[in-house]
Amino acid sequence: MQTITRRQILGAGSMMGLAPLAMSRGAAAAQTGLDLQFILHAVFFSDETHQAKPLDPHAFVKDATAQAAVGPQNIPHAAGFRPALVAGPLDVEAFNAQGKSLGFTLSDWFAAKGSVKITPSGNGAKIDCQFTQLRPNGVYSLFENHFDQKPIGFTPSDGSGKGNSFTADASGHAAISLVSPRPLTHDNAVLLVYHSDNQTHGEQRGEIGVTAHHQIIVRIPA
Repeated sequence: MQTITRRQILGAGSMMGLAPLAMSRGAAAAQTGLDLQFILHAVFFSDETHQAKPLDPHAFVKDATAQAAVGPQNIPHAAGFRPALVAGPLDVEAFNAQGKSLGFTLSDWFAAKGSVKITPSGNGAKIDCQFTQLRPNGVYSLFENHFDQKPIGFTPSDGSGKGNSFTADASGHAAISLVSPRPLTHDNAVLLVYHSDNQTHGEQRGEIGVTAHHQIIVRIPA
């Protein structure tokens, strides 16, 4: 799997700061379709929550000084581990919140890329995604964020949890097409969830930070 450098990660953070301008196309564009690029969930989350040091609440690294605690997305993590920092170091092993190795480095985790085309379809929206540099043979699902709910809600992108999952190929490539039962607005995002237990969980994402990890995301522009 191709890895990603600290410079590329920091570049993604800069792009995040410009995203509202670059992606804002208005309601008219939504009627004809949108072509959008995913960004790292770590960058998106850190920007939205104004983290002093951008971090990934779903991936962890070893830190002998870290005490057991609850992370910034309410994910409890074991002593000796802490949420990974976006700025690195990147050439280190990634773990889940309980200290189980995910089988790849943080650099591999941050290398994921994706694009999505969203077009109107009946009363909903057709979602066509292409991904590269995912976990080879990894199991993934697409979920929809509901930012208008408190706390933020999550539902399968297909509405049922029966057709929103897929397995990447041996090179980490994947494609998936599905139809959301409702239109997507700025209150929503398309979220890629990695299942480190190699199991899908239907209408649920799985145990967050333990078996389910938010990897990349794209919010629908206003």
